Amino acid sequence: MQNPKYQIFDGKGGKFYFRLKAGNGQIILSSEAYNSKSAAENGVQSVKLNAIWDTQFERHESKDEQHYFTVKAGNGEVIGKSERYTSKSGMENGIKSVMSVAGIAPVEDITE
Repeated sequence: MQNPKYQIFDGKGGKFYFRLKAGNGQIILSSEAYNSKSAAENGVQSVKLNAIWDTQFERHESKDEQHYFTVKAGNGEVIGKSERYTSKSGMENGIKSVMSVAGIAPVEDITE
């Protein structure tokens, strides 16, 4: 089993992203695109500060009845989005997982 961690990486069009991986290697939170690596790093810091509070999570259901959640920063901006879950209980477990590791997971830079 791996340790939970954030990964900062670059993607299409020179954009930067981060993801939070659980101890089992599953991605439990993904970011939006950022214009710079430092902005993605700031996004990670925002998750570390905000994802320890249940009030910063919003629960959603998609049109195809899949469940997912978002994490919001103090200013109300969405800073991360979960994968989709087939059940509400799966989504709630995902939230608990993010809350338990968000504040302590180290950051790995895998940009090229």
